[in-house]
Amino acid sequence: MPKAIKTILIIEDDQFIGEMYARSLIHEGYKVDWVLSGSQGYNAATSKQYDLILLDIMLPEAQGDDVLLALRSRTGDKIPNSKVLVLTNFEQDEESRMAMERRADGYLIKAELTPRKLIEIIQQL
Repeated sequence: MPKAIKTILIIEDDQFIGEMYARSLIHEGYKVDWVLSGSQGYNAATSKQYDLILLDIMLPEAQGDDVLLALRSRTGDKIPNSKVLVLTNFEQDEESRMAMERRADGYLIKAELTPRKLIEIIQQL
């Protein structure tokens, strides 16, 4: 039986979206950490074990796809026990998106994602 998700890292620079996700997830009983930049996200993801990482693409300091590549590269997976859901409103070309989808466990468009829908998706992971 797969391990239930309990700890979540949100890497999201948009205050409104980050706060909305964090508040909703905490309300559902998850332990949530939230950081605002790609470099903070990388540091948090590699210094503490999370069951799930919600990763925005457009971030200050380091883009989400760079963070994902640094965490899960051909040379090794620095977060083998974490699932990663990529969150974006940024329209990417097919090749970039496919490369990210191979490293991530899901790819979600923020404009279509309510907190309720996010929680449903997490419960299905």
